[in-house]
Amino acid sequence: MSTTEIDRQWTTRLRKRVEGKLPPEKLLPDTQPAYVASWIYVFGVATLSSLILVIATGTLLAIRGPIWWHQSSIGHFVNSLHLWSVEIFFFSMIIHLWGKFFMGAWRGGRQLTWMTGVVTFVVSIVTGLTGYVSQTNFDSQWISTQAKDGINATGGGAFFNVLNFGQMLMWHIVLLPIAAVILTALHVLMVRVKGVVPPYEDEKKVAQ
Repeated sequence: MSTTEIDRQWTTRLRKRVEGKLPPEKLLPDTQPAYVASWIYVFGVATLSSLILVIATGTLLAIRGPIWWHQSSIGHFVNSLHLWSVEIFFFSMIIHLWGKFFMGAWRGGRQLTWMTGVVTFVVSIVTGLTGYVSQTNFDSQWISTQAKDGINATGGGAFFNVLNFGQMLMWHIVLLPIAAVILTALHVLMVRVKGVVPPYEDEKKVAQ
């Protein structure tokens, strides 16, 4: 096969395009700009770290089942880890979201990066709701009966029945986590491609 024929292959074209957009030094950089030392940039990493813990503890809970997390002391502990990692996840994500909003994180062609973050936040809220109604306790019963009226009023109850434990559990442990992980990975890759958004002062210095 000639060089010209190899260059025409879709795998070759895709590899060259990826290498052009995201070379190894951008995918795994050795250093970051000085302004990344600010505390506001820490909450993005905290969100990502807590998401990993959420998935790890959630996997254990899904494998062992409701009886384990209700009756076993270890199950109680893992369930508590899952709860508090979710709390840290949302706390960090909200600060990250508002911090990037006031920093104008969509500047420099980063609009899609910003939107993937916003969509991830919305998906995470729905994931949290399905988690609360999957606890198999009185708390989950109360939340689901209160939520059903609002969801039914929108017409969404025909497809998203919060009183259906099996459906909510599958949304919570399969579909929504997959969506959240894919969106998070896409968001991080876009940050690598475009770089971390600089403060307004640094952007003005570069423009001058």
